[in-house]
Amino acid sequence: MTNEAAHYKRLGGEYFSHDTVNHAAKEYVRDEITTNTVEGYYSIFKRGMKGVYQHCAEKHLHRYLSEFDFRYSNRVALGVNDRERADLAVKGAAGKRLTYRQAN
Repeated sequence: MTNEAAHYKRLGGEYFSHDTVNHAAKEYVRDEITTNTVEGYYSIFKRGMKGVYQHCAEKHLHRYLSEFDFRYSNRVALGVNDRERADLAVKGAAGKRLTYRQAN
């Protein structure tokens, strides 16, 4: 879900569905179509990147996005408390190995 900006039009074919609201016409919500979710997510991501991490190499951006996806999908507003979120994070790490350097 996006606003009516032209550069979003080509995205429509790449996803299951793509709906827009027309901010230029003062339309901000129509039925369940709104940009509030993506704007809220981006706000949290931007604050984290500017306030906590501050630097992010492009090659690692997908890792930061994965972390924020996890946080956003497991937040208090969705009924997930801190303990449950920690348990989910530990379960997600089970069987995975964190390495600093790749073996040659």
